[in-house]
Amino acid sequence: MQIDKFRSSPIGGLTSISGTDGRTGREYNHMAYVPDPLGGDPELSTATWTEVAQASFALGKLNQASRQIPAPDLLRRPSIRREAQSTSALEGTFAAIDDVLAADLASDESPRSLEMTEVLNYVVAAERGFSALADGYPISVTLLCQLHGTLVAETRADGEQAGRVRRIQVAIGGGLSIEEARFVPPPPGVALEADLRNLMDWVNASPPRVGQPVIAAAMTHYQFETLHPFNDGNGRIGRLLIALQLIQSEVVSEPLLAVSPWFEARKDEYIDQMAALSASGNWDPWVRFFATGIKDSAFDTTRRIDELLDTRERYVEVVRLNNLRGVARDIVDLLIGFPIITVPQLVKRTSATFPTVNSAIQKLVSLGILTPMGGTPRRFVAMDVFRAVR
Repeated sequence: MQIDKFRSSPIGGLTSISGTDGRTGREYNHMAYVPDPLGGDPELSTATWTEVAQASFALGKLNQASRQIPAPDLLRRPSIRREAQSTSALEGTFAAIDDVLAADLASDESPRSLEMTEVLNYVVAAERGFSALADGYPISVTLLCQLHGTLVAETRADGEQAGRVRRIQVAIGGGLSIEEARFVPPPPGVALEADLRNLMDWVNASPPRVGQPVIAAAMTHYQFETLHPFNDGNGRIGRLLIALQLIQSEVVSEPLLAVSPWFEARKDEYIDQMAALSASGNWDPWVRFFATGIKDSAFDTTRRIDELLDTRERYVEVVRLNNLRGVARDIVDLLIGFPIITVPQLVKRTSATFPTVNSAIQKLVSLGILTPMGGTPRRFVAMDVFRAVR
């Protein structure tokens, strides 16, 4: 870590660290950066306030669009899986979106790759986080630790550090050694645990320390990533925290916002912006960058919702004009949440017999609503829905 770069930071400081580097086995004596607790409203330029206002408007449009969905839970499924695929890719874990959407179509005996396990763990963690908020629980250290344990279960990061604030020193980016790392977050211990609790107290403060939810989310995300409280998965938990905080702030009511595709496309700038903030203490560029990401992501999600609803209406009309009822109509209603389906899956979801479901699928194939994909069991895809989701 370039120590001189952070030595005069007005929003944090350096602390000495030493020990044995778990990656190299060598002894080290270096410095780590410790952020100060968050305060009140940062000083922002007019341009940044404009971007924040536009992000808030975009979130409002998204919230409005989500209320038009007949079954919001259906759309949560592809939205969360798209976020899972992208947020994992940001951390170097890659899985194709069609495989992610079709992952639960495989039989229970089919082994999952380590990459798919990590992506689907995020799906489970996100659902648990959103369910906790719906049940009235606040965002807390306990909740974040539970989500972390879920995220890393049966992966390389599983073990005694899973689901708990880390007890080891970590380093981010750069070479193999701590000295060569791009950034070194705070050392483990009582102080780190206290800093994470202070952050959660800041998030849950009433009245809020920062009244604008987009700005508050930007500040929380920076602070969480800078503390880096877990041994692994901090980026994924930190981006999930964005969605959780916006829901808890009642800015959006449904967990449909996917922010990671935007940040993934700007990965280097995303990382550089947070590092620059640590060095300079100037919140303005980071908040503007973050607000632009929220704005663009919200508008993109809203566009996808509109496209999915239009597609569903078109499918329903095709089915109506061809006098299809019953199971065929039930399948059409499911497609915005399950763009890739199989006959056995639909037998479970519709409680219809295998021959009835198979016949309905063949009719939907003949109408161009479904397209065969192959595989065992044979898969079918609603291409218009799939294009809108991916």
